[in-house]
Amino acid sequence: MKTMRGRGRRFALVAGAAVVATSLVASGSAIALTAASGSHRLDGDQTQDVRRAIVGGTAKNVILLIGDGMGDSEITIARNYAYGAAGELPGIDALPLTGSYTTYSLYKDGANKGKPDYVPDSAATGTAWATGSKTYDNAVSVDIDGTALPTILEIAKANGLRTGNVSTAEIQDATPAVQVAHVGARSCYGPDSATCGTDALAAGGLGSISEQLLGTRPDVVLGGGLASFTQTAKAGQWSGSTLLEQADARGYQVVTDAAGLASVTKANQTQPLLGLFSDGNFPTRFAPTTATVGGANTPTTCTENPDRLESSLDLASLTETSIDLLSKKSRSAKDGKGFFLQVEGASIDKRDHSADACGQIGETIDLDEAVQVALDFAKKDRNTLVIVTADHAHTSQIVDSTPPTSLSTALTTVDGTVMKISYGTAAAGGSQQHTGSQVRIAAFGPGAANVVGLTDQTDTFGTITGTLDLQLDTAKLSKRAQVSSTYAKPGAPVTVKATGFAGDRQAVVQFGSESKTVDVIDGTVTAQFTAPTPKKQETVKVTVTGVQTEVAKKGTVTVR
Repeated sequence: MKTMRGRGRRFALVAGAAVVATSLVASGSAIALTAASGSHRLDGDQTQDVRRAIVGGTAKNVILLIGDGMGDSEITIARNYAYGAAGELPGIDALPLTGSYTTYSLYKDGANKGKPDYVPDSAATGTAWATGSKTYDNAVSVDIDGTALPTILEIAKANGLRTGNVSTAEIQDATPAVQVAHVGARSCYGPDSATCGTDALAAGGLGSISEQLLGTRPDVVLGGGLASFTQTAKAGQWSGSTLLEQADARGYQVVTDAAGLASVTKANQTQPLLGLFSDGNFPTRFAPTTATVGGANTPTTCTENPDRLESSLDLASLTETSIDLLSKKSRSAKDGKGFFLQVEGASIDKRDHSADACGQIGETIDLDEAVQVALDFAKKDRNTLVIVTADHAHTSQIVDSTPPTSLSTALTTVDGTVMKISYGTAAAGGSQQHTGSQVRIAAFGPGAANVVGLTDQTDTFGTITGTLDLQLDTAKLSKRAQVSSTYAKPGAPVTVKATGFAGDRQAVVQFGSESKTVDVIDGTVTAQFTAPTPKKQETVKVTVTGVQTEVAKKGTVTVR
């Protein structure tokens, strides 16, 4: 769409080797803007380019990339610093079709129940695109009355697509959680979380976010949050085992470092991948800077963070690994159905909360590199929709002069001039606030035109599920399930098998008076029992019931 004319430099950031703005400023390669065309972004009439970018119909794959807290101000700050005022972020700014969407949440109760809450949090906003429904702040994929709402990832999986969930945050954090769990409090990370309340397994709920993630069973999960998986289940069939032990028993490939990730050659429902590379959130690309009152009077530059994970674990690399695994062909017919992948750059928001300009800039650049990976794949594949957006806007603002009372930072950009950034919604040591403005949404590929203009966050759910042509009523996907009737010798092992339970993630298998809950793998239910030892031939009744759809199918095992 847009081309950059007469520009002699691009800010190149190679995986694992950040080139900070100081070196670029010193090189004397900043763009000269004195010429009449120096600041132009258009190269002639764009009508034909726009027409070519509009592709209707469906897509095989969708990659949704989220910059948490990435409002227009945060995008501009990162662009100015790394590429200059007349530059472009080569991923985020390259998407050809652009719009804005509204992000408000709803009040949960009281006199304003169901009315707009103009400044949302990440749980409510994530729920909006993941389920197509608005909810209250703190809620993860439940409505304002606490009813669980099906998510894109769950629906895509039920339709036979491969699924992935990637974040630089703890994988239990709000944005990744909205695709895999349903809780009333976003801080319900693990079995030890006191905030789980009635959502806890011990209270008869669905369990913590970490426990529900294991049950949702995406093909690929990559992020932080290892600490919560070391907790021990307090109820259910895995009571007494840590969540890591449970993951292993349920067939997950659990990896915790770059070497482990490099050894993985496939990820599917038989062997899903769970990569947990930090106890908490990932360290950011750039070392933290702390805004202070009067801080913008002293310009500085961003420096590399010595605690950053190795380059093969940066967001672009994790995105590439996920795409490679999810798009890999095998003999399974289901592999041809495509994939849904959500990728989050989480610490734009987290560092904005901390008034840390360099932290949020580095995370925005990391997300931009991940967008470039997704776009490269989509352009070659020609059957993939890429969407890039944010969950909500945030505090940081570019200001003209040092604010007298609010926190501020000054950075020397690649242009060689100073950019002053203000954080004015909390005092030093406090948490800067989200803001309620609309945010950018941009896209490439089939269905991308649906983001143009002003939409709402909830519309993104329909854009994705429609472009993937998903059956939203997942109960219908289990209606034709069948239980195989079989024979067994007295006292011998018996395998009960049912097929066609695509709409379910778990099933309860009743074998006579015994029952087991098992994971549904690619629509197939398999459970092991021991045949009784009757004195004469006996027929044992078998019932398989999908946990999510409540579809029940019957069969028999004849013992003789």
